[in-house]
Amino acid sequence: MAPAISPLRYVDPRARRGPLYRAYARLASARLATWLARRRAWGAIVWRIDRRLLRVTGGRLGTGLLLPTALLETRGARSGLVRRNAVIYFHDGERVTIIASKAGHPGNPAWFYNACANPIVRLGDEEFRAEVVDDEPERARLWELADRLFPAFATYRRRAALAGRTIPIVQLVPQSSRAASGPPARR
Repeated sequence: MAPAISPLRYVDPRARRGPLYRAYARLASARLATWLARRRAWGAIVWRIDRRLLRVTGGRLGTGLLLPTALLETRGARSGLVRRNAVIYFHDGERVTIIASKAGHPGNPAWFYNACANPIVRLGDEEFRAEVVDDEPERARLWELADRLFPAFATYRRRAALAGRTIPIVQLVPQSSRAASGPPARR
């Protein structure tokens, strides 16, 4: 039996990152790393390992190592079956933001379609309602925060645009009266 999932760690995208994190994010954003992430076979292997590793460790360890990752649980849009995917996330007040980048590949990740069809999702040990961010000024603000957290997102955006795709941004709204742990919601 897998261990209980750890509470979702509060991730402030505005926080200053240490030199180790910055070096790791640079390495993960390097041309070779983004090239590998775009290879279907390599990406599929890494994401499968990540999903299992996060599940076995209760969400405490994934292949992203220093990057804030968590296990997103959705219900299949067609099957209704539980699906789990590792995602990079950050907080925006009490909301949690996730980017449907798929490393800039053409087409959105399956979890995005699942969250749109069945918007009640779990991230970490919390239940949320998924909402797609369509407002362009809000998207620009969230992209600025996302790029601070993980610079590869800017590269993914450029590659997706070349394929004619706009990468969706999804915000997760807490469903319980217990808001995500961390600072109070922004006003």
